[in-house]
Amino acid sequence: MSRRNFCATLALCALAPRAIAAAMSTGRPVLRIGLTPVFLDDEAIFLESWRAYLAKKLRRPVIFVQRGSYREIVELLGKNQLDAAWLCGFPFVRHEQYLRLLAVPLFQGKPLYRSYLIVPADDTRTTSLLDLRGKSFAYSDPDSNSGFLYTQFSLAQIGERSDAFFSRTFYTWAHRKVVDAVAVKMAQGGAVDGYVWETLRHSHPELTARTRVVERSPEFGFPPFVARKSLPETDFAALRQVLIAMRDDAEGHEFLLQLNLDGFVPGDRKLFDGIARMAEKVENQP
Repeated sequence: MSRRNFCATLALCALAPRAIAAAMSTGRPVLRIGLTPVFLDDEAIFLESWRAYLAKKLRRPVIFVQRGSYREIVELLGKNQLDAAWLCGFPFVRHEQYLRLLAVPLFQGKPLYRSYLIVPADDTRTTSLLDLRGKSFAYSDPDSNSGFLYTQFSLAQIGERSDAFFSRTFYTWAHRKVVDAVAVKMAQGGAVDGYVWETLRHSHPELTARTRVVERSPEFGFPPFVARKSLPETDFAALRQVLIAMRDDAEGHEFLLQLNLDGFVPGDRKLFDGIARMAEKVENQP
């Protein structure tokens, strides 16, 4: 077990007694929500406050289950060991047989985002992905759209494969760490969630200033909240309603500000059609 996952497990264990006690007092089971690492400096404090807010609004115990990769979260959903999760569009379309779209965040007023191709700030010669041939490259997660799939698709469009095109590739397991890796020149290029980069540009301008955005992808459906298909309809509807109502609630609005989001909407499956087409192209590449 990695140190990151060990720490997440310790945090979960610390919360479990409270959640179990709350479940016993209310007679309602714990609602389990999966998350991967976020980019906030005070992540633990924020997540505990948000967890308590959701529990209060739902009138039932809630726990966040953090894991280091999308794959781990998807596996827990598939085993009914999670009820919902904040996922990425790529694993959502790949495992849609047992997942259901719950809500989609709004970023800059739209349920959309982009993948950014970034390089070190002092690299003024790179103008496109093609200029990174033979160089080192950082991905966030092999199940990330913005941090992996879109780059694979772009390479497939010109008949290239990542392992042959770049001299070296590696996963950072968090979008912020892609920015970190490029900023310190551990990688000569990287694929990152544009929402994360833009959010860091406001909260940590000294970090993003050490990188430069070379390309921006077309817009895709924003990483959604999903639920396991077997989640009871009443639980599904209640969680969706609480997320959507956050922007009209003073306390909920504060959480959205910290996440740099405008709110949540029910969303439409069609938002993720572009990701599904890219996945099919990459997976069927000769």
